[in-house]
Amino acid sequence: MPEAASAPSPSRAVIGDSEFDRDTAVTRREPGVYDIDLSAGWTIFDAVNGGFLLAVLGRALADALPHPDPFTISAHYLTASRPGPAVVRTEAVRTGRTLSTGQASLLQYDDQGNEVERIRVLASYGDLRDLTDDVRTTAAPPAIPPLEQCFGADDAPEPVPGSSAIADRLMLKLDPATLGWALGAPSGKGEMRAWFGLADGRDADPLSLLLAVDALPPTAFEIGLKGWVPTVELTVHVRHRPAPGPLRVSITTRNLAGGFLEEDAEIWDSEDRLVAQSRQLARVSRG
Repeated sequence: MPEAASAPSPSRAVIGDSEFDRDTAVTRREPGVYDIDLSAGWTIFDAVNGGFLLAVLGRALADALPHPDPFTISAHYLTASRPGPAVVRTEAVRTGRTLSTGQASLLQYDDQGNEVERIRVLASYGDLRDLTDDVRTTAAPPAIPPLEQCFGADDAPEPVPGSSAIADRLMLKLDPATLGWALGAPSGKGEMRAWFGLADGRDADPLSLLLAVDALPPTAFEIGLKGWVPTVELTVHVRHRPAPGPLRVSITTRNLAGGFLEEDAEIWDSEDRLVAQSRQLARVSRG
């Protein structure tokens, strides 16, 4: 069992009543069509974070499909999303007794009033409460120092201009062994590890896991690269409802070639269960 994080604030938020819940909430305009005003609070520079967008689409699909929980969700990021009004369109592809499959797109309008698709997903939903307790695995939780020995944005000498909006909404404490890039001495290894939670103390649920897989700094930084690393495609597998408490996130990159890299993520909860896995393909700067 990992060493626990320090006690949360007495005013901690709860699932269903937190900033994350309010900002990912969608309003059903008609069956299969939802409206949302994307908050600037979840941006990295001017673009809305890809994991947050996945949570928005995940919430819409949970409303549109007969099952509550994402089991697997694959997203293709077509254009960068900006804060402001957006529309989510969903379609049920197939519904069954234990699984239902749907697709969804998030769209915005450009300066000329043309509709632009930002992200498209295909997902299968079920009920995580119905899964058996049988686990046979060779996977092991990542070795991360206790939370008080790790470092977050508030430990930096000064914030990166324009990059702190989402950081203010996260409890993100990075393993010092993966922080060489912040000191000008990247290790050259494609590794990033951290404790993760929401800043208002809200516990994790399946939808917030979709945010967590894309919330850490890119592994490209520790490889020695700089600049934005936009996601091309991201697939998440949700394996279990997380227990209360902070999550541990481990991300690795084994191959960078042709200007693209993969990031493989694992998320472990406070009871040492592997609750989510993901793989994404991202593009690295040519500069």
